[in-house]
Amino acid sequence: MNIRCARPEDLMNMQHCNLLCLPENYQMKYYFYHGLSWPQLSYVAEDEKGQIVGYVLAKMEEECADNPHGHITSLAVKRSHRRLGLAQKLMDQAANAMVECFQAKYVSLHVRKSNRAALNLYTNTLKFTISEIEPKYYADGEDAYAMKRDLTPQDLANASRAVD
Repeated sequence: MNIRCARPEDLMNMQHCNLLCLPENYQMKYYFYHGLSWPQLSYVAEDEKGQIVGYVLAKMEEECADNPHGHITSLAVKRSHRRLGLAQKLMDQAANAMVECFQAKYVSLHVRKSNRAALNLYTNTLKFTISEIEPKYYADGEDAYAMKRDLTPQDLANASRAVD
């Protein structure tokens, strides 16, 4: 498996991966917006044939110049490649880039309350904490947990050691 920074030519395959894996989908212009605005924050996982089997779509929140922080817009790994540590590696790459490029203090995300596998990944493996519940966050009316993870250099060093 190879984890690398996403390129413009990857965006269609990232969207395809999203359509296969997640109930929330985005128009292509949203992927382009991320790719053009924060090209260093989104990553893909490729199999041995160079096919994209997972991705993380990330951005910086723009309204908080005095407290810079990133946001994970979407994370997906195809079923055939789950439980290999790819989601953790993708998330750690995005978090490291947020700190190195933008001096981010923390990263946030939303997750469906019913998504037990993602909640386990975020809370137990990646050390996110729930900051609040956002009622009816998703288009189908499901509530979301708003989650945060501090991005101190020490946290990132510990995370990268855990991956090794």
